[in-house]
Order: sequence, then structure tokens, then C-alpha cells
Amino acid sequence: MLHTLSIRDFVIVDTIELEFSAGFSVLTGETGAGKSILIDALTLALGGRGDASVVREGAAKADITADFSVSEVAQAWLVANEFANDDGGALLRRVIDNAGRSKAYINGIPATAAQLRELGDMLVDIHGQHAHQSLLKSEAQRALLDGQATAREAGVEQDARQVAALHKRWRALVRQREEFETNAANVLYERERLEWQVGELEKLAAKPGEWTEITNEHSRLSHAASLLEGAQEALSLISESEDHPIVSQLSALNQKLGKLVSVDAELQPIVDLIESSRIQLQESVYALNNYLDRVELDPERLHQLDARMEAMHSTARKFRVTPEELPEEHAKLSEKLQHLADASDIDGLLRQEAKIEAEYRSVAERLSDTRRAAALELGHAVTRAMQELSMTGGSFEIALHPCAAAAHGLEQVEFLVAGHAGTAPRSLAKVASGGELARIALAISVITSHATTTPTLIFDEVDSGIGGAVAEVVGRLLKRLGQGRQVLCVTHLPQVASQANQHFQVAKSTLDNGKTASRIDMLDAKARVEEVARMLGGLEITATTRKHARELLAI
Repeated sequence: MLHTLSIRDFVIVDTIELEFSAGFSVLTGETGAGKSILIDALTLALGGRGDASVVREGAAKADITADFSVSEVAQAWLVANEFANDDGGALLRRVIDNAGRSKAYINGIPATAAQLRELGDMLVDIHGQHAHQSLLKSEAQRALLDGQATAREAGVEQDARQVAALHKRWRALVRQREEFETNAANVLYERERLEWQVGELEKLAAKPGEWTEITNEHSRLSHAASLLEGAQEALSLISESEDHPIVSQLSALNQKLGKLVSVDAELQPIVDLIESSRIQLQESVYALNNYLDRVELDPERLHQLDARMEAMHSTARKFRVTPEELPEEHAKLSEKLQHLADASDIDGLLRQEAKIEAEYRSVAERLSDTRRAAALELGHAVTRAMQELSMTGGSFEIALHPCAAAAHGLEQVEFLVAGHAGTAPRSLAKVASGGELARIALAISVITSHATTTPTLIFDEVDSGIGGAVAEVVGRLLKRLGQGRQVLCVTHLPQVASQANQHFQVAKSTLDNGKTASRIDMLDAKARVEEVARMLGGLEITATTRKHARELLAI
């Protein structure tokens, strides 16, 4: 459940610190006071969209922090994603600066907005004030039904995702086959062209790194004579010359200086350097002899290399690549040819298409069966709630109309309602008045909330369009819902507010700098009477409205 909410520099909020309890809490206030600011701030902390416009004028950043205790499922998510702390809770924080840059944290650890949303879905379920409008859309109706089905049977969400994924694969195969059938001549031409190109490259059989190897070898062979001559001349100068070779001169020099070391020890480092030079020169003699043994004149091999290099040059020009890129080009074109061969295998495509379609229909039919059972259950539950909400004799049904295979399954979902006994159910969009629609939407929200395990439920003015005795019933429904979990409701109805265990009031105030700011106060018993009286009678609070308020509050 939500324990505390801290809001700083958000829209027209300066600083607000709120503590929440279990049970049913309400948030009330005059029109324009900013009752939905709390919901908007919490939505941001739960990973909702936000930009620079949410930052209070003149402030550097908006900062929202929400502290939750968590269920086992949410705790397992925290552990798996390395956000768990020793307290076993979840501290969600969202910061947005006046340039629109966003930062998110879970238990003080940097997170993404997507991670906030994923965790938030396990912590809070928000029913918005426009729920009754979205209720007229088929996709929203299907989502509500699937939510009810998920609550009663495990695996529904997975089936729905699998249906969408299989439908996507199936349609891709259909498009691939249709494209081949439409462009069969072009595909055949492209396949023949690729076969010729791959054949040319296979005939050449260029290997990775081959071009570098043969160009190096060609350079050595084409310069073999000058290489031999140069190496032999160097060898002669170092050790084989009849006219004082360098190695011999260094040996003689070292002997002369060595005799003088006994006279002046400072000559010893010089003697050591000369000896080191003599040793290195002697090693170069061995290296030159090895080199001369390897270098040879081989006109036939040089001719072979010339021919190979010309073949690789010629092929590279045809394919507009460098000789070094020929092996890579071969692999690329071979892959394209294989892909085209697979794509042009019409029988194979048809077999694969039929296989995926069969898998799709199997999962989609299972999903349909689950939806039918959930539709009956939800229909009966909403019908019972309608009787409580002064729609006596009315009924609610969910029709599943078969449709062509789609990403959402094999049926369209339609909510049907009969406002009175003896009338046939008709589409919700056609027959429900504004007040009826609001009551039905509220009934569905309360019932589907019963089916979820989310510990905190928030209702943002879902009671709009409702009044009188019905409002009192709504209050009792929400209070009953709050017996098993935390319920927070933004409301304008005194009958709903009077049922709450905890009552917050939103009001506007003027700061020292003359700017307007919203504040939220938790009301004590006396202040609750005044607020409920205001809700009953407007700005003019009389003894009568106070008396009525005390009656509603059972004081």
C-alpha cells in the first residue's frame, strides 16, 4: 500500500508531504483547487509521461517520491531487478527539470521510466475520470473483459500475447507468399542473376586474407634478385669481406681497449658497449644467412601469382568491390540467394503458413472459451451492481461476435445494456444516458477491482454524473472495497466523502511571493463537518448544512 507521498515544485504545488492509511480515503476540494494534482503526481512517480510543463513556475525541477509497502510478487520483481533493500519496501522517485529532462529512482537506485511503470502496475490500479467515455470503445471493452478473465484463470495474458504474436507471423507468411506469387517473374530473374554471381565467386574461391598473402609473396618474388644482392652485400661487409669485415674490426678494437681497462677503469662501459655491438652484428650474420637460404628466384611461381592477382582484380571490378572484399561479397550474395530460394519455395511457404495458422487458431479458440466464461461472470456481477445503483430491472451482457482472425482473437467484444426490465439489451453506446453510463462504468470499475490483487486502488472522479441516493450507495461500495485493500477516491460527492476512513482537502492559497499554490490537508472530525457541509451547500455554509453533514458522517 501507499504510505507516504512527497510532492515538490509540481505544477502549482510548492511542498506537500502526505501520509496515507489503509482503508478508504477521499480527496475533496472546490472546483479548480487542483484535486487531480495528487493523482497526476503519483502517476508521474509510477512512470507516467511528463515534460517541463509539470515544473512549478520559477522552480528548477519537480520532485515526487512515493513510499510503498509491497506484495510478494512486487518484492520478487525488486529482487530480480536488483532494486530490493533491507526494509522490504519500494521508494519510487521521479525528478523532471525545467528543461524536460527526467530521472527515475527505485530505492535510491537509478531506474528507467519503463521500470517504474512495470513495478507501478503491481502497486497501484488507477481508474480515471474519463473511464465511462473509453468504455464505449470496443478495444477498451475487450481489455476489461480480458482483465476479468485473467483474474479468474491463469495464463490468459500469455494466451492473448501469443495470439497477437502468432497472428503477426501468420500474416507475414501470407504477405511473403502473395508477394512471391505477384512477382514470380522478377523473383525468378533475381534468383538466376544471383546464381550466376555466386557461381562466379565460387569458381574464383577467394579466401579471407588471401589477397594480402599473395601480394606480399608477389612483392618478394618480383624483387628477389635485388633482395639477394642487397642481403649478400650486407653479409660481406659485416663478416665475409677480405678487407677488414666489421665484426673483425670490432673484435680487434675491443681487445685493444680491453688491455687499457687495467689502466683506466672508466673504459670498461665502453668496452662492454662495443662487445654488445659485436654480438648483435654476429646475430645479424646468422639472420642474413637464414634469409638468403629462403629467398629464391622462382619465375614459375611469380607467373602463377600474376595470374591469380589478375583474376581477383578482374572479378572485383565486376562486383564493384576491392579484391580484399571478395570473400565477404561471396558470403553476402550466397545468403541472399539462400533467402530467395527459401522465399520462392511456394510449397514450403504454404506448409509453414498452414502450420502457424493452426497454432494461432488453437490458442485463439482457447482464449475465446475463457472470454465466454468471463463474459457471463462479469455480466451477472454488473447486473447485480446495477440494481444497487438504482437501475432496478436493468441488465448487462457481454456479446462476443465472431470476426475474421485478428491480432486480438476471433471475436469482437460488445457491451450490451437494458436500462429497464422487459427491454432487450442493446449496445451500450446507443442506449445508455450520461448518468446510466457513469453508473455502469463505476460498477465495472468496482467489480473488476475486486478481481485484481493490486493493493492500492485509485478512483479519480469516477462518480461524476451521479448524485442523490445513488451517491450514498457508491460511497458504501467504495468503503466495502476498502475493507480488503487501500482505496483512494477523488470525489465531489458529500455522500461518498462521508464514508471515508481518511479525508484530505485540497485548497488554493497565496504564497508570500503572491503566487498561487495548492495545499492538501488531512481533516480532523470538526474540519470534516465543515468540508462535507461545503460540498452539500456550496460556499454558504449554514446550520442546516452542518446538521446534514453530521448526519452523513454519523457524528
